[in-house]
Amino acid sequence: MAVPSARAGAGGTVTGTITTKESAMTPIAVTIDLGVCGPSLPNEAIDVDGTGHLANVVVTATGIRASAPAEAPLNNEKCSFVPRVAMLRPGGSVRMTSKDPILHTMHAAAADGKVYFNVSMPIPNLTISKPLDNPGVVTLSCSTHTWMRGYLFVTDELSGISGRDGKFQLDNVPAGVVELRFWHEMLKTAPVKVTVKDGQSVNVDVVLAK
Repeated sequence: MAVPSARAGAGGTVTGTITTKESAMTPIAVTIDLGVCGPSLPNEAIDVDGTGHLANVVVTATGIRASAPAEAPLNNEKCSFVPRVAMLRPGGSVRMTSKDPILHTMHAAAADGKVYFNVSMPIPNLTISKPLDNPGVVTLSCSTHTWMRGYLFVTDELSGISGRDGKFQLDNVPAGVVELRFWHEMLKTAPVKVTVKDGQSVNVDVVLAK
């Protein structure tokens, strides 16, 4: 049986809004390099606005092949990873740049603890590229600033990331019954099945919880 693929100009569109009833987390108290990082930082582990819209949720159309970006730009900026969540195709590269005039490290590990790389970034505007071959979620951290977290979603399936308004959109979804899977670093929900028709849009709203 052929694996369905997203093709430009074909299929339908899946849109939606992701929300949560969970509250934003307490800001992080900075303990080192306050002159660059500031005295505190927002805790983006749950990036939610006042009406419950949830950012940084990866929505995947299960089993539908599509090309994620070949390169994921990622910055160290004011002691945070920006963006916090990015997508990348298997075999693509993450391009890391530091904007901070302090030492950062970039430690990348798989869910099973396998370390992909651990590099130092001691000066601003230094850029380093590293390939990531295996599908899955890669966690980024900094051994100098232990609160820093980022995530790379390495996939060859059709996926998108919710914005600050909680909205997502998947284009060129092949017609038929499609299962949507949702990933968030702390929150979860069950997969949702939707019926997609050629040339039409279907909307699905979901709520994530602990």
